[in-house]
Parts: sequence; C-alpha cells; structure tokens
Amino acid sequence: MSNRPPQNFASASEVAQRAGVSRSAVSRTFTAGASVSDETRRKVLAAAEELNYHVNHLARGLSQEKSRPICILGGDLHAPYQSALLEALTRRIQAAGRAVMVINTAGNEADSRAALHQTLNYRASATIVLSGAPPVSLVRTCIESGQHVILINRQGQIEEAEHINLDHESAMNDARHMLARAGCRSFAIVSSTNNSPSLLAREKLFSAAIVEAGFEPPQVIKVGPTSYRSGAEAARLLLPGAARPDAVFCVTDLLACGFMDIARQDFGMVIPRDLCVLGFDDIEQAGWDGYALTTFRQPIEEMAEIIAKGVTDGREFADASAVTTLKALPVWRKTVRSGP
Repeated sequence: MSNRPPQNFASASEVAQRAGVSRSAVSRTFTAGASVSDETRRKVLAAAEELNYHVNHLARGLSQEKSRPICILGGDLHAPYQSALLEALTRRIQAAGRAVMVINTAGNEADSRAALHQTLNYRASATIVLSGAPPVSLVRTCIESGQHVILINRQGQIEEAEHINLDHESAMNDARHMLARAGCRSFAIVSSTNNSPSLLAREKLFSAAIVEAGFEPPQVIKVGPTSYRSGAEAARLLLPGAARPDAVFCVTDLLACGFMDIARQDFGMVIPRDLCVLGFDDIEQAGWDGYALTTFRQPIEEMAEIIAKGVTDGREFADASAVTTLKALPVWRKTVRSGP
C-alpha cells in the first residue's frame, strides 16, 4: 500500500524510483510501440499498480489530436430530448477513447464564456453545439480558437462550422397532412420563449404549410421556456375561449404533455375526439400510456453516430462547410384521429 496522501496523483518519477528504473523507462512502458524489456515492463507495471499511477495525457500530449478532449456546448440539458442526445453522444465518443467536457450554457453569457475558456485551456479539439440557444458569440470563440465545430439544428447560422440538420420542412408538411386527414380545420401552435433556431423553424414551416393548404394562419402561444409547465399554461390560455382550435401542434413533446394534462383535467376534453394534439421529438414520455402522443421522432442515435465519427476520426467532416440533413419520421399513437 502507498503512504502517499489519498488525493495526490503519483508521478512517473515516483514510479521510476519504486521500480528501480529510469524515468524514460516508465515513459517507454506506457508508450505504444516503444522499446522496453519484459523485465523492465514488469517492474514498471507492478510499481504503477501499487502507486495507483495513471498516465497524464494532458501533460503528455496535448498537441496530439487523439489526446485532446471534445467539448459539448448546450443549454436546457435537463430537458428529455437534450439529455437523451447528450447521453448518446457521450456514450459513443467515450467508446472511441476520447474524453468529453460538457459546458452548460443555461446561465448568463459571462458564466458560459468562463466555462468555455476551460475547454480552450485544455485544448479541446472539437466542440459540438446542441440544438437550443447557446449564443453565436460562444460558437465563434470556438471556431476562432481553431476548433472543429459541429452545430445541431442551427441551419445556416455560421458557415465555417459543420451542420447536422433535420429536414423540418418535410416534417411540417407531413404534420399538415396528418391533421388535415383527421378533419382538422383550425390550428394553433404551442411554442417556447427560448426561440431556438429549431423551434422557430418548426413554427415558421408549420404555419406556412397550413396557409399553403388554404387554412387561416395558426395562432401561436408562447408563455415560457420549453417545459411541461409552459405547455400547461398554454392550454389555460388557449382553451377557455369559444373559438377553440381543433388541432394543436406543440413544437416539443414536453410542451405537449403539459398541454394535454390541462386539456383533459381542467377542460374535460377527450383527445383526439375533441382535439388533436401533435408533438415533436419522441421523448420517452411520449410513449407512456397516459400520453400515447403522436409525434415526430428525432434520429438521435443516427445523429450521434455521425457526429462521434466526425470528431474522433475526422473522416465524416473533412469539408468545413459540410451539411448533413436527416429525416424526422412520424410516430403514430393516439392523439391524432385517423379520419374526420
């Protein structure tokens, strides 16, 4: 057992002293392909295990791409969709042998920038910007620091970055067809004051699809951030009037869950008989029996696989202006009628 204080890291020099070898012999032992005798390797590994020694990759090779961490930048990390995407990304990146640093941008920009500079100090080789609304200035800081930057659902914001986008236009046209087939003729949108690029795209494109089909423009309700509570408050605002819509598109499933609970509990509505509700994301809760929400599924695993390959082997994102567009597919459950 070591007599060293419990929170101090053993150094290579201490391992060398314990093993009775040179400092360079320790370095060669932990360098793939380096020349070291079997006897020396055995002594070094035994001493390293006794001292609980780990190679300091930061000190050893920050100039090497594969030794540098990868940063994930995003807000609303508690939201079901964001947490599911974060889980998928970290799982795949860590499986490729890379370390991940997560920067939460939900606070003010000054705090977010201070946290981001930590990743720059550690020479993060790439930054993945989740959908949501981290300031563009933070993204530009990453690019100007020479990082490989991948933006998710932030169409066209920054040309120097890679883009992973959803085909929102196709999805919103599908949404209009689904609701029109159900016999819906008046529409509303429940959205968020977060005003992230992806949510704004859904609002704009769904409204355009409805108007193009010859219907009145949907009313848009925004009462707070992307949360269950905001969906519930939107229902309290939208449903008391005589001119209720017969279809509501909630730009996220979390908003839809709050909206449906109030529609049923406070207004006695039967969904989808009295009102069709359509969501977006296909979070876990959307499939619960209490919601059985008809929605659009974001291809999280496919997205994570493409991004992880790009930041760990560089092959997917050789072109600095590359754009990958993925489909969000409808998931039919029980909140949209199959016919009038």
